[in-house]
Amino acid sequence: MTRLPAAALFDLDGVLIDTEGLYTDIWSEIEHAHPTGIDNFAIKIKGSTLKRILTTYYPDADEQAEIIAMLNEREEKMLYTLFEGVEAFLADLKRHNIPAAIVTSSNAPKMERLFGMISGLRDFFAAVITDKDVSRSKPDPECYLTAAARLGVAIEDCIVFEDSFSGLESGRAAGAHVVALATTNSRESLEGKADLIIDNFCGTGIEKLAGQL
Repeated sequence: MTRLPAAALFDLDGVLIDTEGLYTDIWSEIEHAHPTGIDNFAIKIKGSTLKRILTTYYPDADEQAEIIAMLNEREEKMLYTLFEGVEAFLADLKRHNIPAAIVTSSNAPKMERLFGMISGLRDFFAAVITDKDVSRSKPDPECYLTAAARLGVAIEDCIVFEDSFSGLESGRAAGAHVVALATTNSRESLEGKADLIIDNFCGTGIEKLAGQL
């Protein structure tokens, strides 16, 4: 980028908080109890809203209720931790007066638990887009277009930070600059799917990062 971005848009799990491994385990357990017959099911659904997962793979209402109960029970016990370097990077955005948004397929109760667990995290974000704010899951670009509109900026002037293939596709389809975090998938598998690939936010600030795009 020739200038700093108008906004930074962050996926949540696997980008800001270190939970993707936990969700892989949870959905692998759910798939074992309620088999879909789909290879790597827990990986395939990353980035999808719960509503889309249920309607696509579990149309039976009773089965949906059982899955929701399993997921809620495990999420309520989940400990949320920020990846190393995230807080410093968010603080750097603040210093440069660049607004940030979380763009996630998670629901509002999970976000309430997250913000209650990590003090001060909510203060870094001008907007939080959750499953209730969109009608179409990633890889559809709706969520990132919604976030940019909420912040009052042009999507092409934004940087999207993602870790999943569906999320990266969503950011690119929206027209944003896209940075891939190699937290969930390998660098090799992310090649060609983002404008820039980084391992984490350690040792970088928004000026340095934007200069690489």
